[in-house]
Amino acid sequence: METLYQKFETLLQSTPIGFKRYLYDKVAWNSRMIGIIGARGVGKTTMILQYIKENLDSKKALYVSADDMYFGENRLVDLADVFYKNAGEYLFIDEIHKYTDWSRELKNIYDSFPTLKVIFTGSSVLDILKGSADLSRRALIYKLQGLSFREYLQLFHNLETEVYSLEQIVNNEVNLKNIPHPLPIFNDYLKRGYYPFGIEEELDLRLGQIIVQTLETDIPQYANLNVGTSRKLKRLLSIIAESVPFKPNFSKISEIIGVSRNSLDDYFLYMEKAGLIGQLRNETSGIRGLGKIDKVYLDNTNIIFNLVGDKSNTGNIRETFFFNQMSQANEVISSEKADFVINKYMFEVGGKNKQQTQISKDGKSFIVKDDIEFGYLNVIPLWAFGMNY
Repeated sequence: METLYQKFETLLQSTPIGFKRYLYDKVAWNSRMIGIIGARGVGKTTMILQYIKENLDSKKALYVSADDMYFGENRLVDLADVFYKNAGEYLFIDEIHKYTDWSRELKNIYDSFPTLKVIFTGSSVLDILKGSADLSRRALIYKLQGLSFREYLQLFHNLETEVYSLEQIVNNEVNLKNIPHPLPIFNDYLKRGYYPFGIEEELDLRLGQIIVQTLETDIPQYANLNVGTSRKLKRLLSIIAESVPFKPNFSKISEIIGVSRNSLDDYFLYMEKAGLIGQLRNETSGIRGLGKIDKVYLDNTNIIFNLVGDKSNTGNIRETFFFNQMSQANEVISSEKADFVINKYMFEVGGKNKQQTQISKDGKSFIVKDDIEFGYLNVIPLWAFGMNY
């Protein structure tokens, strides 16, 4: 226990508190049990340490990582028991997916210590809502996405701006004060701005490690897959990365990587949950996520540049950015008439020479153009869609 506290204090002292993620003020921190899930590297750990540092007495809080050597011989529920008996109030458990039987122990902690508040983080591949111990009735679950273009401006360039609603964006009301020419900064975001650690050196190395760890450890561990399956996941991701964009032919892919069609559906879903790919569906059927898969993208543009580099297809980058940024707060689906549909609005994405022949001028259809600084009428600059969260 003493070692855990020492590690906690060391981390707390080195935690920056200036920049906060979009989710920080939306979390109901005083709830009895909170889960924050998200892909590797998006800032979950920093966010919870920031909350402790700014709001809690460190003597009544404890942060632990579930992969700490301490848990080789000790259980989470036993740690919670000792912490609770010593007047502990807030227990933060990072990377819960690395702890065996995590859902059952969290349930036991919740039921055994009614005044203890538990906040845990985990890989987004965890299907917590279907956890074996029925955590869905006990925990509030939040999903943290990578940096928006707006957040990148604040973290990388110390330029603060407000969040703009979809309606404000389509009305060309986005205003970047003190940024007369947004395109150079926007192009930098596409290459290195989605992950908070992109502000540091060796982005490609760290992002490459995240991709490998997700494919070799997180997904196989969660889905109980063998080592051979992780190689198939890598091959599948490579096929997606080389496509522009990828329209899945499941039967053909099944033959290429040597798996059944049902298994392939699962692989796509696992990679989507883990933050490696995004799947664009062509209908909602009244329930989010039930539509047929129309296109598959890599999750964000940073992954595109990491896997493909200078061979990246410009059209694919544009669509990936739009889909990634707008999916955080909106349900985005495909359409036969345009690239994307959000609520009542239709969007066709392209470069500065994109024509309006594919969409109608009905006040609900828009051309989204890359390589333009400002919008006009029903033409909107692509970068503006990075201001939605």
